[in-house]
Amino acid sequence: MKKNLILSIGCFVLTLGILQAQTNRISDHNSIGWYNYFGTFKLSEHFGVHTEYQWRRDSYITDWQQSLLRVGINYSLNPRVLFRAGYAWVETFPYGDIPLNGFGKDFTEHRFFEMVQLSHKEGIVDISHRFMVEQRFVGKYNSLLSEKEDEYPLLNRMRYMIRLQVPLQGNEIKDNTPYLALYDEVFVGFGENVNANIFDQNRVGLLFGYRFSPLLRIEGGYLSQIVQFGRQIDGKNVIQYNNGIILNANISMDLTSQ
Repeated sequence: MKKNLILSIGCFVLTLGILQAQTNRISDHNSIGWYNYFGTFKLSEHFGVHTEYQWRRDSYITDWQQSLLRVGINYSLNPRVLFRAGYAWVETFPYGDIPLNGFGKDFTEHRFFEMVQLSHKEGIVDISHRFMVEQRFVGKYNSLLSEKEDEYPLLNRMRYMIRLQVPLQGNEIKDNTPYLALYDEVFVGFGENVNANIFDQNRVGLLFGYRFSPLLRIEGGYLSQIVQFGRQIDGKNVIQYNNGIILNANISMDLTSQ
């Protein structure tokens, strides 16, 4: 457990160090609200289907930030090792004082991903490590007059997330159990189209959850997202600080018993 805590703290400190080192930067602050559905459906002993939709809002709920729909195929090697591969459709909107797109336009992204998740338990703490690689075809406009994306260059990204969960009563998270969850996820770009920066973003979440049954878990809490733009403005890096709330509905169905 100590090694995992040290790793999580190390990732967070590294992120802060990278950002602090960039004194020549522009900052943008936003208040966000993410409202998410996650659904997994077990089809056989090893295979299943993953579905999710994330309704990401700016000004907590009034304006669009991003729309994300993701589907995937799960392969469970055992209860501790899960593989997933799939596709995501993402629409990003021109939120905040400095939009992600240089022309202030919304843009579409087609994303393929591969993931492995490793889970284990230390005392009463459930720990998971998620490693993900993404192939992102991100819409690009060649001019302000373009009415739709002119091309979709390939951007590669790696992600690592560590998540800790602890029950607030008893020694394990089971039916009718409240719990706390803390996670940190680091995003790093790589490849020839990495643009201005390798560091992409970091997310930290602190959640209060309740498991009603094996079918349903609800979570809500605080989310901090730090995003570094892939472009510069007047030779300066642009750092976006997004802080707000997050609500998750997690559904898990075993269709093999139906």
